[in-house]
Amino acid sequence: MRVLIALGGNAMTSPDGSARPEDQRAAIMVAMEEIADIVGSGVQVVLTHGNGPQVGNLLVKNEIAAHVVPPVPLDWCGAQTQGTIGVLIMNALETSLARRGVVASKPTVLVSRTLVNADDPHFAQPSKPIGRYLSEAEAANLVAHGQTWRDQGQRGWRRIVASPEPVECLDAAAAHVLLDAGYTVVCAGGGGVPVIRNAGGALAGVEAVIDKDLTAALLARQLGAGTMLIATDVDAVMTGYGTPEPRPLGDVTVARLRDLAERGEFGSGSMGPKVDAACRFAAGGGRAIITHLSKIGEALSGRAGTVVTRDETN
Repeated sequence: MRVLIALGGNAMTSPDGSARPEDQRAAIMVAMEEIADIVGSGVQVVLTHGNGPQVGNLLVKNEIAAHVVPPVPLDWCGAQTQGTIGVLIMNALETSLARRGVVASKPTVLVSRTLVNADDPHFAQPSKPIGRYLSEAEAANLVAHGQTWRDQGQRGWRRIVASPEPVECLDAAAAHVLLDAGYTVVCAGGGGVPVIRNAGGALAGVEAVIDKDLTAALLARQLGAGTMLIATDVDAVMTGYGTPEPRPLGDVTVARLRDLAERGEFGSGSMGPKVDAACRFAAGGGRAIITHLSKIGEALSGRAGTVVTRDETN
């Protein structure tokens, strides 16, 4: 049984969102206790993760030091955070597995790239806000380095970047080999390092942010995973979320979930992308699950979470 588990930002920071090094170590240790139980049961596991707070920290450093050293591009930020978070996950998971006497599977980290199309329309119309708000003067200094910033009114200026569609996880073949060799693989963190192919076929990094859940769905398909589980901070997908009568969804078909999405039931910046990713994966015949990090074991056993499956007519 091969399962891809996508860890949300709540698995990487403290409950209040703090991303100090000690907060990240502690949060990841808690998350790996859950993952170790799954690996220990004999399931072949691929892990992906978010990196928003970590990239946010790097962007602040970019902004503060922009008058001294050139800002680090976003593809570099992605690669750096894949390495940093990956090592934290690897250390914590190895400790958790050793505590359970599991020696057959060792964690490893693959810094990996995700291909996007150079002519993706999102590059022409960037819409993804990232980082903190700055004054007009501070933003102007970064615009001079080629970044796009937009006036957000009273809150100040904020950076806007493209969020293109993932086309291919370029290092999936390496992940496949590692999985077959018995490793638990951490791969495609933060949606993967965004790259394009130029006219000559060479790869080049780009200033973009790829949705991590959409990349997770793509990677799960490429690796032949039977299940993709998105771990988040709620027990299940809900309709009426934020109202006096929220209703959790249990087993649901792709058609039903897409219909609810079209009706505006899921926030575009929170649950919406997770629902989209789950539908994309399940439409290909796999099983997609969305649930709380603490419920992943129960969810894989069919006792928790929202479980998305392909429509009977497909």
